[in-house]
Amino acid sequence: MLEASRYFVVTTAQMAALFLVLSFLIGLLRAWVPEEKLRSMFEKRGSVGAYLGGATLGAITPFCSFSTIPVLVGLLRSGAPFGPTMTFMFASPLLDPVVLGVLVFVIGVEGAALYAAVTFTASVIIGILLAKLGFESDIKENMLAAESVGDGCSVDTPMWRRAWREAWGFFIPVLPYLVVGTAIGAAIYGFVPTEWISAVAGPDRPLAIPVAAALGVPIYVNAETFFPITNALMERGMGAGAMVALVITGMGASLPEISMLAGIFRFRLVAILTASVFVTAIGGGTLFALTLA
Repeated sequence: MLEASRYFVVTTAQMAALFLVLSFLIGLLRAWVPEEKLRSMFEKRGSVGAYLGGATLGAITPFCSFSTIPVLVGLLRSGAPFGPTMTFMFASPLLDPVVLGVLVFVIGVEGAALYAAVTFTASVIIGILLAKLGFESDIKENMLAAESVGDGCSVDTPMWRRAWREAWGFFIPVLPYLVVGTAIGAAIYGFVPTEWISAVAGPDRPLAIPVAAALGVPIYVNAETFFPITNALMERGMGAGAMVALVITGMGASLPEISMLAGIFRFRLVAILTASVFVTAIGGGTLFALTLA
C-alpha cells in the first residue's frame, strides 16, 4: 500500500509538472515559429519521406510516452500531417535513445539493432495505415481548437502568458484521465510482484510473449526504470522475447498514456492505437525469441 501510494503521488506530480512545462514550451514554439514551418517538417519530404521523418524525429527525441503527448497535440494543432505525426507518436517512446543504449547491455548490439529496426518499421507502417484508413476524423475537436484556450488574451498580452493559458487549457481536460490511469498503474505497481510476472512469462511458457505484452499495459516503463526492471525480470527467468514484448507495451501503451489519449482521440482510435502497439509487441517479441534463441 505504501509503495502504491508513493508511486501514485510521485508519478502524478511528475507527470502533471512535465505536461505543464512541455505544453508551455510548445505554446512558446508555436508563437515563435510560424505554423507553416512546423508543417513543412513533414510535408517538404514528400509522402514516404514524411513518415520516415516522423519516425526519425521520434527516435532522436528522448521523450517518454507522457512527454510525447503534448508535443503530439502541438504538431496536430499546427497543421502537421496526421499520418507522420502519429508515426512520431509511436516512435518517440519506443526508440528512446536511452532505452536503445540500455538494450545494448541487456541483449547485446544485435538485439538492440533488431529492436530499433522492428519499432521503427512498425511506427512507419502504423502511421501510414491510420492515415489511409481515415482515422484523422477521430481527433476530438477541442484538441485542435488552440485559439479557444486563449480566449481573454488581447494581442498585447505577453507571449509567455498566452503560452501558459494555452498549456493550462490543454492540461485541465486531460488531468482526470491522467489521475485515473496513474491510480490503476499504482495499484499494479504496488500489488503485483515481479516474481509472479516472470513465473507466467518465462521462456518455457507457451503464452509467455502475449502474456508479457498484456502485463506491460498496466505497468508504465520509462527510460529511468527500464534497466532495473528488465534486469530483475531476466534474472528471474524471463525470456528475451517476453521482455521485449513487455517493454514495447509498457512504453508505448501504458494505462496512464491510454487514459490521456482518450482525452485527445475518440474511443475507436484509442482502441486501434492500443491494439497496434500490442500487435507490434507480440510480433517483435516472437521475432526476438526466434532470432536470439
